[in-house]
Amino acid sequence: MATFFSDALSATPADLAISGETPISREAACRLLRTDAEMLPSLLSAAQLARARFKPAVITYSRKVFLPLTNLCRDYCGYCTFRRDSGEPGAHTMTPDEVMVVVRAGERMGCTEALFSLGDKPELLFPEMRDTLRRFGYKSTLHYLEAMCEKVLRESSLLPHPNPGLMSAEWLERLSRVAPSMGLMLETTSARLLAKNAAHDHAPDKDPAKRLRVIEDAGRQQIPFTTGILIGIGETPEERVDSLVAIRDLHEKYGHIQEVIVQNFRAKSGTPMAHWPEPDREEMLRAVAVARLLMPKMNIQAPPNLSDPHYADLLDAGINDWGGVSPLTPDFINPEKPWPHLEELRQRTEARGFELRQRLPVYPEFVKQFAEQSAAHSELLAQRLGAAADHAGYAWRAS
Repeated sequence: MATFFSDALSATPADLAISGETPISREAACRLLRTDAEMLPSLLSAAQLARARFKPAVITYSRKVFLPLTNLCRDYCGYCTFRRDSGEPGAHTMTPDEVMVVVRAGERMGCTEALFSLGDKPELLFPEMRDTLRRFGYKSTLHYLEAMCEKVLRESSLLPHPNPGLMSAEWLERLSRVAPSMGLMLETTSARLLAKNAAHDHAPDKDPAKRLRVIEDAGRQQIPFTTGILIGIGETPEERVDSLVAIRDLHEKYGHIQEVIVQNFRAKSGTPMAHWPEPDREEMLRAVAVARLLMPKMNIQAPPNLSDPHYADLLDAGINDWGGVSPLTPDFINPEKPWPHLEELRQRTEARGFELRQRLPVYPEFVKQFAEQSAAHSELLAQRLGAAADHAGYAWRAS
């Protein structure tokens, strides 16, 4: 029987025809990222077989509201249109009332996730943000985020999922008492991209070592954690693989990474990278398939709106999750790329032979883990999660 050897430096279509349960090596992954169009179908088949061994029939998504708590940020990434300077048109920090208006509207539409996205420590750069926080009654952006997560828990049925950027171990612990899961995109392990005129020039919080430290601290505390890579921002194929391997290694050590996002760069007008080439369809499929083969027993996600109109092809590359999709709020990070309608998402998923199920911001297998560690969480959070999850850990309002 043909097998795909995990230490192969090259692969043939016969080797890839059957995928084993063992993760492929770094060397094999680097080779596979460079496969030509003729080899691509075999690579995709191997990824599909790996997914079938893991989660064969169900593709999940989280029905969410997107809450841009503040778009002030001290980092200046070369591809970002979300961030604003204080006083710049569009700069805004949501008030508690604004947060809850969106949350309650989402609740009426069957949403179960309140995704908080925000700039990294804007009060360190902008005195105006410090004034806003004082007016709201908080010492820092993280204190304000903590309070809003608790408010969502107390006043709605939604579960918070904060993405606040770099955090200390103390803040990870504090936020874990008001949110069942958290996230921080690794993006890349390439420190080269911190150099002048690179993607993360003037973005000190994108230092890979600092981000890996947060992800590892979350692992030490057994916090269900979302992370991932951003492809096409100047990294080499080898660096892309190194980023995935770093994530895999942390999960093997701590078992806490609930999903790995493979996100494709999309150029945006008005940014330093406005004319940077975007990854094409085949490059994205290769990246997703290699992620699946590197991590055959981990949840792999890719955002559908960033690959529209061909996002259903991502299923062929081995994803088992679409990520958060909102029937109410736009993708504030990529506002030019609207979410697919949920009925369309269902139809396209079912057309490929899968059932689409709504999950919570924390994945079903981690809901059980959460229950076993209830002493580490607040009673309020445990109550809300227990009420939101069905017997299998999916959303009660699963659709």
